[in-house]
Amino acid sequence: MTSTHDTSAVRPPAAVRLVERLVEGRPTWDRLADRLDPTARAARGEGAWRRLVTGEVLGHAAHPFLTDLPIGFFTSAAVLDLAGGTSARAAARRLVGAGLATAPAAALTGLAEYAALDRRPRRVGAAHALLNGASVGLYAASWVVRPRNHGLGVGLGMTGLAVSGLSAYLGGHLAIGEKVGTTTG
Repeated sequence: MTSTHDTSAVRPPAAVRLVERLVEGRPTWDRLADRLDPTARAARGEGAWRRLVTGEVLGHAAHPFLTDLPIGFFTSAAVLDLAGGTSARAAARRLVGAGLATAPAAALTGLAEYAALDRRPRRVGAAHALLNGASVGLYAASWVVRPRNHGLGVGLGMTGLAVSGLSAYLGGHLAIGEKVGTTTG
């Protein structure tokens, strides 16, 4: 597979071109990217900590597989919300809670990788982080309101899932299109 920036390759799909035009090619994302930098550098750390959060101890990046936890919990909650009926409400709320509990590990490892990015992928990483933050905020609100207003909680959760899907696309663009990920720390 070729890089999305290889001009000799076949024209990239429309979604990739959209990311390149709206995010990678826009210096306006640099302000957010720069604001994330101190937190990302702190998350990346040094020594044994760096080897852990970057995934070097595993032989590949830790972030991609840690994202499967919150995404899986949130998606499972959506399935219960849509198909589980009233008897599944408590389980769906527990799954939202599990997603919220596992999101910080995914965020920490993502920030650790972000600290090593060059300018253009940092823009995508900043957009990815912003969308993930919005998604987690929507899910936190969903978890809080579900006991009193289940319908609103489900709506917030579904919106969070949609935002998470957009963010996951950007994460995939970074991992596959831009070859972001570390095995050497």
